[in-house]
Amino acid sequence: MADIHSGSPPLPSRSPSPRHPRMKQPSLWPLLALLILVNLARSLYDLPLNRVIEMRLCREHYARSDPTALESGAAIPEKLCKIDEVQKQLAWMQGIMETTLIVSDLVVTVPLSFIAERFGIKMVLWLNLIPRIFMSCWALVVGNYYHIIPTKAILAGPFLSILGSECVFASTVFTLTSALTQEYVQRASYFSYISSLSYVVNFVGPTLASFSMSQNLWLPFWISVSLLLFAVPTITLLPETRRRRLPEQDFGTAVAHEAGPLLGGSSPGPGKYYNAFETSVGGLQAVSQAARKLVRLVSGRRNFQVLLVSFFLTALASSDTKLLVQYISKRYEWTFAEAGYMLSAKALVNVALLTVVVPRIIRTSMSTKTVHGSEIRLFYLGAQLSIAISVIGVICVAVSFEFWMLLAALIIYALGSALPVFTMSLVKSPLIALGDSDVQDFSIVMLTKALGALVGAPLMATLWVQGIKIGGAGLGLPYFVSGSIYLAAALVVARLRF
Repeated sequence: MADIHSGSPPLPSRSPSPRHPRMKQPSLWPLLALLILVNLARSLYDLPLNRVIEMRLCREHYARSDPTALESGAAIPEKLCKIDEVQKQLAWMQGIMETTLIVSDLVVTVPLSFIAERFGIKMVLWLNLIPRIFMSCWALVVGNYYHIIPTKAILAGPFLSILGSECVFASTVFTLTSALTQEYVQRASYFSYISSLSYVVNFVGPTLASFSMSQNLWLPFWISVSLLLFAVPTITLLPETRRRRLPEQDFGTAVAHEAGPLLGGSSPGPGKYYNAFETSVGGLQAVSQAARKLVRLVSGRRNFQVLLVSFFLTALASSDTKLLVQYISKRYEWTFAEAGYMLSAKALVNVALLTVVVPRIIRTSMSTKTVHGSEIRLFYLGAQLSIAISVIGVICVAVSFEFWMLLAALIIYALGSALPVFTMSLVKSPLIALGDSDVQDFSIVMLTKALGALVGAPLMATLWVQGIKIGGAGLGLPYFVSGSIYLAAALVVARLRF
């Protein structure tokens, strides 16, 4: 397939004129509510999990080296657990868990797409809640029954993500978000709201986790499980996604078309049924056909290939954020609860940027510029600027020897958080999108990002362990490497052709 984006493609109409103007579009609010519940539950799980594993490893260390420290039966103070041996083991275990989570998620992405096609995306989302609930419950079990269950048993938690995790969930969210509106600029604003909401949760989550674990270490896990249970009925409020026979101009058809199978085939058209399970194709053949279709969707589309490489690199580079709480806790000998408050300060900048600044810039630019293709140019420049700021911010994090330096570095790093808004908008733009592939494009993007995270999780864990061995300035090793990867991503994005 030749590169169809070498010229200047016409932009889609900003004000579509449906046959039924009174047709009410599905609301974004149920999706936002689901995001809040799921992401907040994950945030409440991540921070105290570090302390649970560290506590178990610390107890084992002192049981070997200083048994008298355990004779009193009192808990070991957290600051005594910041020794290199414990922190290196913590890094390895967290790296293994993150890698297992991503691998399991990737393996089931295509099979779950057929479940979405058969039963609707709501079923996939309900399945997605099961491993999340299990991991919080399993952390409670392993943390409390240290006399019976070994520390390494915590590694079993992510294996239930064969029912779907972050890749499947994120792909579903972006697909539903894209389906909620057919207006180009409004869709970009929706992406901004989705990204900003994630950072709102990243602001509230660590603060809530820090406060609650200061009261009781197990409280965040119980709150996490409760939030996920509330998410179950919230999913029922989402727009219907199973394909059904509807009038051609009914907005529900547009939603059903765009939010159909995550990675399945194209819809046969409005008013017709589509069900992969009604064909004679076997399960393995269906997966094989889906894989071949993914290859066809990527081959011959140079700009899409360039953007996918950038998604891979930025996902790889951003894997360093998983280490931030361990980095802060180790470098400054803070408790995890104290480090959580620092993460909230970073997320506050993310919230202001993505809730107020970026949407206003987008809408102002779209209303004042009339030059053909100005939207694409805006998103391209926004992506490059965001990556450049990320490079500066992550290097500043690496060289932060004092608290005030780290705070300034995190603020700079947070200013680059608008990157997903611009890059996701480019995926939907005429520069990248084909007429019948936008849904699958989002799934390919999320798979690519998941692959980047898959490489990044063990890489950053390895770099962090080496940084601990080096000590001093060497603690910033993962962030120096991350900065170089962001720089490579900027060079890749610069190869986009307009």
